[in-house]
Amino acid sequence: MARDGADSGVTLAEVLAAYSLATDLGLGQPMEHLLRSWRIASRLGAHVGLPDDEQASLFYIAMLSWVGCVADAPEVASFFGDDIAFRADSYDADLGGFSGFRFFLSHAGAGGAASRVKVSSTILSTGGRRVIQGIQSHCLITSTLADRLGLDPAVSGAVRQFFARWDGRGVPDGVAGQDLSLWVRLFHVGDVAEVHYRHGGVDAAVRVVRDRRGKQFDPALVDALCDIAGDVLPSVEGEYDVSALLVDVPGLRRPLSDAELDEGLGALADFTDLRSPHRAGHSSGVAELAGLAAQRLGLPPDDATATRRAGFVHDIGLHGVPSPILDKPGSLSATEWERVRLSSYYTERVLARPAALARLGMIASYANERMDGSGYHRGVGGASIPMTARVLAAACAFRSLTEPRAERPPLSPRNAAAALREEASAGRLDADAADAVLAAAGVGGKRRVAGPAGLTPREVEVLVLIARGAATSEVADQLGVSRKTAATHVERIYMKSGASSRSAATLFALRNGLLDPLET
Repeated sequence: MARDGADSGVTLAEVLAAYSLATDLGLGQPMEHLLRSWRIASRLGAHVGLPDDEQASLFYIAMLSWVGCVADAPEVASFFGDDIAFRADSYDADLGGFSGFRFFLSHAGAGGAASRVKVSSTILSTGGRRVIQGIQSHCLITSTLADRLGLDPAVSGAVRQFFARWDGRGVPDGVAGQDLSLWVRLFHVGDVAEVHYRHGGVDAAVRVVRDRRGKQFDPALVDALCDIAGDVLPSVEGEYDVSALLVDVPGLRRPLSDAELDEGLGALADFTDLRSPHRAGHSSGVAELAGLAAQRLGLPPDDATATRRAGFVHDIGLHGVPSPILDKPGSLSATEWERVRLSSYYTERVLARPAALARLGMIASYANERMDGSGYHRGVGGASIPMTARVLAAACAFRSLTEPRAERPPLSPRNAAAALREEASAGRLDADAADAVLAAAGVGGKRRVAGPAGLTPREVEVLVLIARGAATSEVADQLGVSRKTAATHVERIYMKSGASSRSAATLFALRNGLLDPLET
């Protein structure tokens, strides 16, 4: 990534650590599984002499290796049904040789007897090889993500080996033994050991790595882990302060510039959308539309930027929803609908740390809320929804209408605009936000360049300050203007909003979502 622009205050490692929590959901594991796996692999690496300057590369391997495989969820679902359950169950099977063959057969065919016969026949006729390659070839796209994030080519090359094995029975062909990256070998052990330790303690973790010694795992690494398992495995328990952990790895400390953060969020958004064939480009499209609409509404620059970035991550929680539910053409059952409702909660939790990402996650988690309280996951409405989130909700709704879904073809921009206006007229979407989104999309709208009641962007900024208790002199100091200029702004705000006091102006700001409760 280009190193231009202001410091965003976020490191790439922190962004990827947050994204790994979503990947955990797609693997059917509790959040922080991959972080704990990395800690095991890191401690094991230090024990066997991994150079300190390679610990950062091991971290990136741990955070990225499963990303492409979660992204191939539609393909996995077509063979095995619930892709999340399939991934979770795979930790109990050595996928090389007969045990892998048996595992695939036991999960074959989610669409009834005919589907089971078809998938089973494919597995039998190819010895399971075609299925393995068909699933895992999609994982190779992870290397393109590593490249897009500007990581070292050695990391990109290593993630392409993720489904290789010590015994050579993996993918790609011909990669075995010492030819397999040490970073990948370390993470292989940490990834499986963490799951079995969590389920059965040290003895269970030691047992599974010994069972796969010389097959999936490097024998020397298995022996080393068995030597230190009693100390290392219990040490990875508990909730992590990721920022504090990353301080111990010098190569992970560099903050991203604003431009780099935008590029990173955009890249991860594109991978998130791969969970459903109907959603390609959705998150990036929502981000662009929401950012433009926020600018047209006259929101302060920081709010417009946060709205755009929230658009990139608003669907990250969908990693916790199985592909058959996301792409189901008919009505969802109550249980299936609850999985969808939880996705916005997952979005909030995945992005809860660090603080710079937490605000984006909070705005993003409101993308499915509605002004009349009919949305999810909170079911709040009205003044409880900040304007940043109102804009995001309208942008997401419009973009979704113009995209195909399992149950319908895409609407034309004109018909989507009509549908969005109906939602605003019914009180489910904010009318100003919907209008700004339509203007930004070039399909109507009043093309507002001012905030509520015709407030200019500067007046919106002043209104927020005085509503939060700033005196006129403090407004002047914070904005770098004279006290007379600040007083003029306040007078115009009162005149345009119809307010006659600070309290009335504060209520006006609340009604219009300008006092963002998500602001840190």
